[in-house]
Amino acid sequence: MEARVVRYADLVPCYNAFIDTRSPGSEAKENFTIIGPGVSENPDQHVHIAEPHGFNIGGARQPPGCVNSQHSHDTAEVFVIHSGTWSFNIGEHGEDARVICNPGDVISLPTGMFRGFTNIGDDSGYLFAVLGGDDPGRVLWAPYVFEMAKDYGLVLLENGELVDTAAGQAIPANMNPMPRTTAEQIAKLRCPTQEEAERLVWRPGTNTARSQIIGPDGWFQWDHGFNLQRFEMAAADALPTNVLAHANVIFVQNGTIEVHWDGGSILLAEGDTMTVPAGLEHSLSSPSGGVVFSVSR
Repeated sequence: MEARVVRYADLVPCYNAFIDTRSPGSEAKENFTIIGPGVSENPDQHVHIAEPHGFNIGGARQPPGCVNSQHSHDTAEVFVIHSGTWSFNIGEHGEDARVICNPGDVISLPTGMFRGFTNIGDDSGYLFAVLGGDDPGRVLWAPYVFEMAKDYGLVLLENGELVDTAAGQAIPANMNPMPRTTAEQIAKLRCPTQEEAERLVWRPGTNTARSQIIGPDGWFQWDHGFNLQRFEMAAADALPTNVLAHANVIFVQNGTIEVHWDGGSILLAEGDTMTVPAGLEHSLSSPSGGVVFSVSR
């Protein structure tokens, strides 16, 4: 079971996961593929747990002022704000709408919409990310991202992989660079109003202590390909025994959470992630109190 735990302290970052990672202002961002390959464009990125879950779990860590450039996804993208203060900027240039998120907030970003995000706080910030599907597809970048990247040696190929020409890599003879995103592609993307963008965020206090945030009875009821619940536990609290048909993922937002099953238990700390196998009866308790998120199908 310990092999199904990814401790925050053990996360392996990738500093060149995407085409924009050498562009000024974005070069310090860290990308993590915790469960599944995510949408990383670097074929050498470390994947902590490869087992398919029906969704992907990842993370992003950025120092103050660091920018994740404007892009769109083929499947739902959800962030739990673990730490830091973040500005999520919507539109081709990030100027059509803007929402500010703080620790504990959850933002659900629909498909077919340009989004980017910046750590606007004073300290390093971390986002816990969920992407729909075992294969979440590829990223569609805003045109300016290609223009910036070409000056720093990174070329995105049409198959979605990066070539680092600054490190001596060559573009394969049978492969072409990814075409720059066209005006026609951009015209097909949605662009929410400021009011609509605000409704993409769930904030603590919106529901009860046990909150289904994504799902049939959740704050976000449209199909994401996964469900997301939040449990707020006082010291010595315990949740009833549970068993699910599919593996479910536990992420500790704050405090400590202990996962129990017949024959053992594991103590999780802030920022830790654990995947519980399908069909395993398990329960949660909290020695010190804490908040935990659960992702399931």
